[in-house]
Amino acid sequence: MLEKLLPFPTDTWAFVLANLLLAVVGAIGLYVILFYVLRSVFRKFERDIALVTLNVSAYPALTVFVLAILKFTFHRLPSVNIIDGFENLLAAGLIVAISYWLVQLFIQVFIYYLKEYTKQTEAMWDDVLLPLLEAVVPVVIFTVAGFFVLRSFGVDLTGIWVALGGATFVLGFAAQGILANFFSGVVLLIDTPFQFGDILQLEDGAIAVLQKIGVRVTHLYMPSKHCDIYIPNSNLQSQKITNLSRPTSYYQYSTEVKIRAEYDLQVTKQMMKEAILAHPDTLGDIDQKLELLDSYYQLEELSDQQNIGRLRLLTEQEVNDKLEEVFPALEALVVTLQFAEKGGMTQDEIENVQQEYQDVLSLIGLEVVTETQNNRTIFTFEETRSQDSLIELIKTWYRASIRDPNVLDTDGFLIPDEWERKINLLKRRSQRLYQKISNPEREETRLDDYVMELNKWLRERFKEPRQKWQEPKVLVKGMEYDDEGNAYIKFELNFFIDDIKLEDGKRGDRVSSQIYQEVVQYLKDSKTTSTAVSELKIKN
Repeated sequence: MLEKLLPFPTDTWAFVLANLLLAVVGAIGLYVILFYVLRSVFRKFERDIALVTLNVSAYPALTVFVLAILKFTFHRLPSVNIIDGFENLLAAGLIVAISYWLVQLFIQVFIYYLKEYTKQTEAMWDDVLLPLLEAVVPVVIFTVAGFFVLRSFGVDLTGIWVALGGATFVLGFAAQGILANFFSGVVLLIDTPFQFGDILQLEDGAIAVLQKIGVRVTHLYMPSKHCDIYIPNSNLQSQKITNLSRPTSYYQYSTEVKIRAEYDLQVTKQMMKEAILAHPDTLGDIDQKLELLDSYYQLEELSDQQNIGRLRLLTEQEVNDKLEEVFPALEALVVTLQFAEKGGMTQDEIENVQQEYQDVLSLIGLEVVTETQNNRTIFTFEETRSQDSLIELIKTWYRASIRDPNVLDTDGFLIPDEWERKINLLKRRSQRLYQKISNPEREETRLDDYVMELNKWLRERFKEPRQKWQEPKVLVKGMEYDDEGNAYIKFELNFFIDDIKLEDGKRGDRVSSQIYQEVVQYLKDSKTTSTAVSELKIKN
């Protein structure tokens, strides 16, 4: 019957049957390799990316293999309408299978593991650019595949391209605003000065928390009104925006206070400075803050905050002390490496450097675990859980921070997530340096640079030390007179808040209010000023 429909020579039918047999045998062999051989091998790997890639690729690979052999078989047959129709169907199926395979690899492997990787890095574009890629790239792949499918059936695409070009011109002209917002969003996503959760000050002075940069609009949360707003990307890009969370979450507040001129200028000025220092949420020398905490923190309703504040300052001081041990240890390691690198490092020198670096790792709270896999030595790091290590002290500190009665529920997740991310970064950087020290043949002259890079990162990015310029300053700005001729001294109070991102960006307002209360309470209790406390003027 087939010979009547398709009158091919005998050798042609033999070719068809041989290729069909090859497709069946090859598919069975490929199935065994994919589902049994490779799977058993990939399960032994430390990371699961190979196994996930295999699971995503197994059935698409089988489908593509079978369709490719059938396509090759029908392509070699003489041109007949039925054969050409089958060939076109096979070509379309092959295009669809390959496009589906690419999309699954992109979403389930590339995007998934890129998200996992960027969680361990300091990249600021990952949270905003990756969702856009995840949404757009599959659409582009399927669109291109659709054009190739139409072409495989012999559809003339010239008219489609002309119509599409005309429609694009009309739509582009009609949707200029949408396109402007789209390209502005792309610019913000690629060259983003923001990160989710950053506190932004808009041109009109409003404070907003960045929630999401979309394709057309940017989603912001306004703490002052407790509402969400959506700003077109083009409007946001054209504004002059201040990112209060960058380069650090420290933020300076400046407020004014007016006091009757008859009060002692120096005593009042010193009192205000000490009142600022005594607040646990302002920056300044920790020893001074601890000394003043009990003297100025007198309001009963703030006793819980006072106790937690003291605990936070004490635990932070322990972290700073431990960092002061790590910094010189790394600097000493640099000196050792610079001496050992002259003339090349011997095996004894390598072992001495490794031991010295392990001592540094012990201060950090990490230990090296050596494993052998497939005749290869693999180094992994585990936490020692030592209560005196840097990592454990950091955890004790941030656990004390989230006990603050003023922090919000969201802050209770934000603080641990931020510090655990930094701890993971520290592990990765420390492990990378250990691998270089363990195999210094290729880069032995640059090992000291790598150690200095780690030391610099710890100082500048892991935990920035409290600086002298961050201490509070009380400035006398001049004199003012009221309608009755009374003279007032105008003071300007400048101080840094420890983390502007907390409390929905309102942490600074709360701290300012409490410092005002402390100033009023101090003047009220002071014998020298108790008769005139009602004449105190405080101006926001």
